[in-house]
Order: sequence, then structure tokens, then C-alpha cells
Amino acid sequence: MATAGKVIKCKAAVAWEAGKPLSIEEVEVSPPQAMEVRVKILFTSLCRTDVFFWEAKGQTPVFPRIFGHEAGGIVESVGEGVTDVAPGDHVLPVFTGECKECRHCKSAESNMCDLLRINTDRGVMIGDGKSRFSIDGKPIYHFVGTSTFSEYTVMHVGCVAKINPEAPLDKVCVLSCGISTGLGASINVAKPPKGSSVAIFGLGAVGLAAAEGARIAGASRIIGVDLNANRFEEARKFGCTEFVNPKDHSKPVQEVLAEMTNGGVDRSVECTGNVNAMIQAFECVHDGWGVAVLVGVPHKDAEFKTHPMNFLNERTLKGTFFGNFKPRTDLPNVVELYMKKELEVEKFITHSVPFSEINKAFDLMAKGEGIRCIIRMEH
Repeated sequence: MATAGKVIKCKAAVAWEAGKPLSIEEVEVSPPQAMEVRVKILFTSLCRTDVFFWEAKGQTPVFPRIFGHEAGGIVESVGEGVTDVAPGDHVLPVFTGECKECRHCKSAESNMCDLLRINTDRGVMIGDGKSRFSIDGKPIYHFVGTSTFSEYTVMHVGCVAKINPEAPLDKVCVLSCGISTGLGASINVAKPPKGSSVAIFGLGAVGLAAAEGARIAGASRIIGVDLNANRFEEARKFGCTEFVNPKDHSKPVQEVLAEMTNGGVDRSVECTGNVNAMIQAFECVHDGWGVAVLVGVPHKDAEFKTHPMNFLNERTLKGTFFGNFKPRTDLPNVVELYMKKELEVEKFITHSVPFSEINKAFDLMAKGEGIRCIIRMEH
């Protein structure tokens, strides 16, 4: 492309400080260096992780910064040594990576790449420790190696999944983070047998995706657990068959679920990050064969406490990161599930705004309205 090797001036939504509305600015985006890719972003969406680090209440604040990590785009140019993707390829950026060389990448059991696993504190590129974004010569920092709230962004090639060019980017962009995380937690980790019962704790985007995964796997009872009863009707579209609101019961949720399922559910998936919900999700599975999977990210000081007999009675507790999907290897196959109509993505997308109104997406999430809001770049 004509812009290859040159600095590109484009619009980006910059967070100048914690918790303040994003500001649309003209930024300069440097060309990709060795093993890097510059991508033209067409669609992005807001994930709770962006909001969490934008608020910066419990972590190292890194500002000014360009957030965004759930997106779809087209490769504009590539740096030296890049052979996996070429200009014109359709790609999904991913907040974690797959270098394909480390022990984790070579293991069939792990997706936690040594080189490229998520690092929320780093605001620069791995190669040279510098940012590829600037305004008036001053650096604007990256976020989780993706920074998709910009018309163009630069990423390490290991954080870019090449997908079927026929797939509509305004739909499959939501597969690059939350939806795949929940889906994979069910189909790759919990692996509910056909006809089994599954409890899903937390019915946000990730929890609904976990319910969808349980539905695809053939679970017959999918019990949604959430403190917000307004989410229950929507959750039926994702396979939930019944619901429990802990506020409606005087006894612990794990006891309520055990009574409903003759001793406990076969599988549970915890998507809230609340440590009490994590304990409940583990203690509600059936002895002998029950498996609980933790997806939600807990508070840094949280401690998980349960009686060791719960393990000795043959309950299994597992954790997962990005649904155990390897980004470059597996995401193209998740997109194909959508293309074959085995996975529905449209029902996760409840709102859409132009890039100039990106702050509306933050407002919607703050109010708890909708599931995913697509932000349309206006190139």
C-alpha cells in the first residue's frame, strides 16, 4: 500500500487521564518494526477490561493511552521478518499472543505464551520499548499490545489472528476477546457431556458466551446465576433454561443448586471475578465428577477458601485464560463456527455507535445496558 513505510496521521480516541471521557485526536502512527504489523481498524467494541484500566482504581495508571482490544481490521503493512500475514489480510487483534516458539506455544495444553501473554502495565512495543503512537512528538501509550481505539494501530505479529476474508468484521470482531473467553471456558475446559447440567455464574457478555458454549456442547439444563434479574430474559436466547437470583434465597447458592439438581450440577463456569461466587461455583458441583471452571479475574487481595474434603470427594477446580484458545491457531476456527452458523454472534451485539461517539459505549456499559456495543471507524 502507498502508506507502507511512512508515518500515518489518523484519528484515535485518547485517554488523557483516568476516568475522563476519551478525546478524539489526530495521532501519528509509526511504521511497523521487525515482527510487527500495522492494521487499519474497521470495527472495535468496548470490553469491561478497557473500562477497568481506564478507571485505573487498582492498578498502575499509564496515561495518556489508547485503549481498545476487541476489534477487526485489515493489514496495511508489515515489518521485517513477518511472513504469516500480508497487506490486505483480514485479522482480529488479540490482547494475548502466540509466538509459536516458547514452551507454552509448543504445548498442546497451554495458550499462555511466554513472550506475548497479556501485560496490562506495558505501554510500549516489546521490540524496542517505544510507542508507535505520538502527538506533537510526545508518546501516547499502548494498551495490551492492541490499542484498537485508533483508525490505525501497530501490533506484534503474534497478537494478530488471520481469518476468513468472507467473515463480516462488524460481527466477528467481538470474537477477539470476551465471547471467545466464555465460549472456550465451556467447550474447551468444562466440556459438559451431552444432557448434563451446567451453572453459569454471572450473565454479562462472558457468561452468556459460556452459556452459548454449554448449549453448543449439548447440555440439557443451563442454570444462570445472577444478582440482576433483568438479565434473565435475555439469557434464554443463549441457552439458559432456568435462573437463580441469590437474593431470593436465605440459604447459600450452592445449597439451592444442589437441591435443584439432585446433589449438584455436573459443570459450573464462574464469570464474575467475585471470590465468593468462585467458591459457590466450586462447591455447587456434584461430587464424583463435578468440574468448576473459573474465568472471572478476582481482586488482587482475594483468597479462595474451601474445605479440602470438597476436592477429596472428587470435585475438580480449573482455571482458564482466554478460554484456552491459542490466538493465531484457534481463533480462525472460532470464526468458522460462526460462518457455519453453529455459533450465533449477532445476539451479543446490542448497540452500535460511530467512532466520534465512542464515549456513548462507555455510558452504556456504566448503566449496564446491552451486551456489546460496536464502534464503527469512519475512514
